[in-house]
This record gives sequence, C-alpha cells and structure tokens, in this order.
Amino acid sequence: MFDVTIIGCGVIGALLARKLSQYDLRILILERENDVAMGTTKANSAIVHAGYDPEPGTLMAKLNVQGSEQMEKLCRELDVEYRRCGSMVLAFSAEETATLKTLYDRGIKNGVKELRLLSGEEARTMEPALAETVRGALLAPTAAIVDPWGLCLAAAETAVRNGVELKRGSAVAGVEDLGDHYVVHTASGNYESRYLVNCAGVHGHEISAMVGESEWMPKHSRGEYYLLDKSSGDLVNHVIFQCPSALGKGVLVAPTVHGNLIVGPNAEPVEDGDDRATTQSGLDQVAAFGRKSVPSVDLRQSIRNFSGVRAVTSEEDFIIRPAKNSPRMLYVCGIKSPGLSAAPAIADYALEKLKEMGLAAEKKTVWSGKRTQIRFRKLSDSEKAELVRKDPRYGRIICRCETITEGEIIAAIHSPIPPCSIDGVKRRTGAGMGRCQGGFCGPRVLKILADELGKDPMEIVQDGSATWLLMEETKGGSGK
Repeated sequence: MFDVTIIGCGVIGALLARKLSQYDLRILILERENDVAMGTTKANSAIVHAGYDPEPGTLMAKLNVQGSEQMEKLCRELDVEYRRCGSMVLAFSAEETATLKTLYDRGIKNGVKELRLLSGEEARTMEPALAETVRGALLAPTAAIVDPWGLCLAAAETAVRNGVELKRGSAVAGVEDLGDHYVVHTASGNYESRYLVNCAGVHGHEISAMVGESEWMPKHSRGEYYLLDKSSGDLVNHVIFQCPSALGKGVLVAPTVHGNLIVGPNAEPVEDGDDRATTQSGLDQVAAFGRKSVPSVDLRQSIRNFSGVRAVTSEEDFIIRPAKNSPRMLYVCGIKSPGLSAAPAIADYALEKLKEMGLAAEKKTVWSGKRTQIRFRKLSDSEKAELVRKDPRYGRIICRCETITEGEIIAAIHSPIPPCSIDGVKRRTGAGMGRCQGGFCGPRVLKILADELGKDPMEIVQDGSATWLLMEETKGGSGK
C-alpha cells in the first residue's frame, strides 16, 4: 500500500515527488511513457516568467511569482542550468503601449520586482537587433531561462534516491475508489494507494473521468518552434515577447541555457493532446511573428523544429484542488504557462493541500535534496586531465558538436533513472543536441546503450516506445 501515488512524471509530478520524499511516506510515481519529462515538460519555451501576466488574485499569479523566486536556488541545489537574463514585452502601436502599462500595473500588484517601462529607443539600446518599429517595452529583469527536462530529471532522480518508486511504461487504464484507498490499474500492474495526485498534464481529464469527475474540459493548444544553431545564440540577450493576446503570450525570440536561440510558439487548437506535429503553415506563422520582433533572425540556421501541447482547460486558472466526488484524489491539472515558472511553488501548494485532505506526514531525520552532474566541456583543462586520468572514458568524445564524452553517457545510463532511448541520453547529457542533431553520435550512443544495458541493438529506440531505428540485420560480419 502506497501513501501517495502521483500520476504523471513531468516537472510538476517530479518536483512534488521530491517534496514528498522528505517525509516518512511510501510514494509511487506512475508514468505512461518510457521516460520522465516526455510531455509538455519536454517541449516548451523553457522560460521562467517574472509574473506580470496572470490576473492578480489568481492562483496562477501567486504561484508564478513564488515559483520564480524559488527557481534559482532550486536549480543550484539540483545542478540544473539556469540563467536570469530578463525579459522584454514589445509594443508596436499606441494600443500595445497601453497594454504594457496594464501589464506593469498587474505585475506590481502580483509582487514582481524591478519592472520598468522603456521607450523604443531604450529597448533598442539594450537589444540592438530589435525592429525599428518597436515603440516601447516592459522590462522584467527577474525573468530567466532554464533547462526544463533537466529540472524534471534532477527532481525525479533526487526523489528516487530518497525512496520514491518510479514505474515507467505504466499508463493508467482505470482507477477504483474503495473509500479509504484506491486501486490503480496500469500496464505494469495494479497498485493500491491511500491518496492519488493527478499530474497527468494533457491527459488529466481522462484520469478524472476514471473516478466519475468531469469538472473541466480540455482545450488543447499546440505551439510550434524553431531551434536555431548556437551561431545565432547571442542575437538577443533577453527573452523577447510581443504583447499577449487571446492566443497566449505570443511568439518569442529567446536565448536558451544551452547557447541556442529559440523562436516560437504559435497557438493552434488541437483535439489530441498528443498531436505534436509540425506544419508548414504553423512554422510560417512563427517565422513572420519572430521577424516582426527581430528582423535579422536567420531561420536558415534552424537545426530542429518541434512542437508541444499546452494543458489548457475550460478553466482560466490552475486546477489544484481535491476532486469533488473522490476527496482522496488531488487535481494538479490545467498547468499551462506559466506552469514551469510556478512549478516549485505548485509542489509546495500541492503538499499543503494533501495535508489538508488528511495526509499525515512526519519529516525524515535523513534526507538529501542535492544532486550534481559532470559536464566535461565546462571543466578547466586541469580538471579534465584529472578526470580522464581517473576514468579514461571521459577522454573519448562521442558527440563532437556538444563535446559529450563516453564517460558522461555511461554515468547517465547508470543513474537512478537510466535512459532507455537515444533521446533519453540526449536529455541527460546533451549528446545529439548540436548542429548535426545526432547524425554523427547517434549510432555510437545506440551501441553504448545496448552494451551497458545488455540489450540487442534492435531493442534500442529513438525516444518513445516503438520508435525503433534498427529493424533487421542486412549484412553479416567478417567471415560471413
């Protein structure tokens, strides 16, 4: 019997699991995919919003500001890449200039610090690549960029090291409410739990329906992106937004913590929460809006297009409350933007809700919430030499674009949550994130995975289940 079962291991589920791992509780995370961070956490803008956009008084506003304030310390504890670069919202007309003042006033009410209204000339002085048509900007110095899947992985690893059980490949097929506990039926078996937390993202409504609830309806929104090569990474130094509209915060142009430039997303309604297709029309829309802010952005430097689906619902605010008909289930749903920014505070809030629902929890006397990761390319020459002396595998470069070594890949494979796919290694180490997108290192990563996991190379997938790369042997070895 588990005390708490979390359904879904995106960044919210992972951070809540880490928080719960501080207590003498038996905790389970059920993840339907073969890895963590496979939904919205994997495909988003990677922005830590300052908090001026949500309506004052909403849960979204409160948790955005709190989460943003916590994020830097959390990333330092988990050794996750983070950079406070600030953001600008641009105005191109008198009407949009008035919107900037509204956002400024809203931000002040929400408790956002250091906000400033800039003229167009001041904005271009700070960001010379901005369009000449920019009439003004709202500067938010506390905004930041982060590695979202790195944060999720680090939090989940820390939770597992502190006793949380993670079951991947465990899609939930049904939930039985037996009054004092639940039985959760999954692809990997059945699990009993006193409390459930629904962190299933775009599939949250499906989990709620399993206990007879239909408190909200999904309104999935897909956003498409360009990811540009590192040669474009310093085109802008801030996250550059346009004025928000009914479609969301609009297309942004922003640096990433990995040194690239990201442009996107648009907003397109989709029926299927797993519809992460990219389309020519969608990417054309992103290109047009991106060039409106930064005319010199060179989309020929794109090394990858991708899309993500936002967990938008019929409710405007985050949904963090007990289910009406099943009071031992906590909803943590509808976590659209600024969900990543609010994630640390959402975990705190969800824990308090569980306690209000009756969860008895005593803190452990021993708990370790820190985690470190070797990034070979960031070491000094002397540190590299010493590491290679101790383990020669750190002297063999597998990914040339990102300077990722065999030692780093093997360390990831033997981590608390080992990858089972090539993209799983990519998310943990960066191998394959460069200009060639794994064209050189992909086969080498596949072989290392197969060797270290003791698997047939044909069992290794690109990312999700059934994304096989090798189908059959077509050429024999020597002597055949």
